[in-house]
Amino acid sequence: MRAIEVNSYGDSDRLEAIDAPIPEPGPGEVRIDVEAAGINFADVMQRRGQYPGGPEPPYVPGMEVAGTVDAVGGRAEPPSADGASGGEPRAGTDLEEGDRVVAMVGRGGYAAYATAPVQSLFPIPEGMAVTEAAGFPVQFLTAHACLFEWGDLEADESVLIQAAAGGVGTAAVQLASNAGAEVFGTASSTEKLELAAELGCDHPINYEETDFREVVDEETGGEGVDLVLESVGGDVFERSLDAMAHFGRMVTYGVASGEPASAENRRLLFENKSVRGFHLGQTAARDPERIVEAVPELTAELTNGDLEVVVGETFALEDAADAHRYLESRKSSGKLVLVV
Repeated sequence: MRAIEVNSYGDSDRLEAIDAPIPEPGPGEVRIDVEAAGINFADVMQRRGQYPGGPEPPYVPGMEVAGTVDAVGGRAEPPSADGASGGEPRAGTDLEEGDRVVAMVGRGGYAAYATAPVQSLFPIPEGMAVTEAAGFPVQFLTAHACLFEWGDLEADESVLIQAAAGGVGTAAVQLASNAGAEVFGTASSTEKLELAAELGCDHPINYEETDFREVVDEETGGEGVDLVLESVGGDVFERSLDAMAHFGRMVTYGVASGEPASAENRRLLFENKSVRGFHLGQTAARDPERIVEAVPELTAELTNGDLEVVVGETFALEDAADAHRYLESRKSSGKLVLVV
């Protein structure tokens, strides 16, 4: 089968098209005939060797795929919420060949076929294109968890979303706006700011031209925002702390700049601020019910048009290196997808 392999850590030229064996599904797994694979910045960081606990080369990257069930492995008792066997699988153990699904696969998604445990599968929402489906799991589950399960966002509160025109950002803007929050969002171009505004961002901020702290200060009367979703790290993390109100919360879920940051405990205690971390993969492995309970709600809203997966650009599987370069250029908006 066709696949993309990271042959060693480094730049995008380390992504190589190869012929690989078609994987066989094990007990409790299915094999998916992949039609589209989502691209995430975590893929870039893993390729660079900057992702804690990331895979070692050679490996096939890709965390999420959409396609058709091609083969079903042996039966396996799915885990319940407390980790014991006997719970209900999210897609069911009675999956059949031909079922159209989207899945989080951890890695191995940049390929013509991928295997996934049945617990990681969701039906593709009715009327959704396969390229949109490939951009659903990581983006929307991350955004929903950061806003509500970790961020405790309420309808009358304000939220600052960094990288508001990116994959998670476009999902978070929609979810926060639909929940009745006042939404601030940062982006780097007029086009991206217009996209964020169309999705429900009340205060689009060009971070190349304006210090977002000044806009937040002016619009909130010096109070600051109640919640920040932060995925950049470095100086952006520090300035995001400045933009928070007393009793404000931050959920940090990425380090796109490659520069880790930390919060001084003395500042947190005197300003009554809190910082929480979120990692989708670790949560899915340790307590999946905390994130997947949002799937029915998200699926319904995607089906009825209250939410949309914003697909920016699509690339052929063999052009994965070009897709990574485009993502790293900071020119992209929405979700980038590989079409297999």
